[in-house]
Amino acid sequence: MKLQDRVAVITGGARGIGLAIAKRYLAEGARVVVADIDLNAIDDAVDQLAGDDRVKGVHLDVCDSRSIAAMVEETVRHFGGIDILVNNAAVFDMAPVLDVSEASYDRQFGVNVKGAFFTLQAVARVMVDRGRGGKIINMASQAGRRGEPLVSMYCASKAAMISLTQSCGLALIEHGINVNGIAPGVVDTPMWEEVDALFARYENRPLGEKKRLVGEAVPYGRMGRPEDHVGAAVFLASDDSGYVVAQTLNVDGGNWMS
Repeated sequence: MKLQDRVAVITGGARGIGLAIAKRYLAEGARVVVADIDLNAIDDAVDQLAGDDRVKGVHLDVCDSRSIAAMVEETVRHFGGIDILVNNAAVFDMAPVLDVSEASYDRQFGVNVKGAFFTLQAVARVMVDRGRGGKIINMASQAGRRGEPLVSMYCASKAAMISLTQSCGLALIEHGINVNGIAPGVVDTPMWEEVDALFARYENRPLGEKKRLVGEAVPYGRMGRPEDHVGAAVFLASDDSGYVVAQTLNVDGGNWMS
């Protein structure tokens, strides 16, 4: 029960890694806000999480500052404060560099960077005002550690997330707020079906081949699963990580070493 009675907000919490973290946080004693843009997915997630009074689903569009403010206000009103933020909401797209559209750029940076930063800012203000410190976990990616020819904007957005983790971590630790990150590798979530289809299009591969190849290339021997990331998320949200500041932890089966 490392998170007993702490209030955790998980953006993009209705599926994939976000939902897996929500389940584990509840098991560790936390009260959890599942914040997501998909209302139907929120309802399904709350049902999966047993629907008790320690779980609340809240609509959130991280590209809308009013939606961020409303989510924070509703969380504070319902649970009394925020102790943990998991900045997990993200989108993915890919295209050759010469074909990247302005709309794709705006969407990826709008969600993955701007949305993540202003969600962090809004939650951090609450934490500072309460004077009890807090934990903020930014979900980055191994894509933020290096470039890829077909994934330039996603890689750049996740590199920005790692950089923001460093800057915000240094800025907020004086308030007792630890800002750190997690960089997953290739993770077997429903989104990977879309990713695989894009690789099939741009690399002229049969459907399923890219997913198989990237899984075989992981030193651990398989793609990651959402549940593989919950231990790191608990550690970074708990008192055990009190002296960990501005770091991004690779949880990728050995794909990247830094």
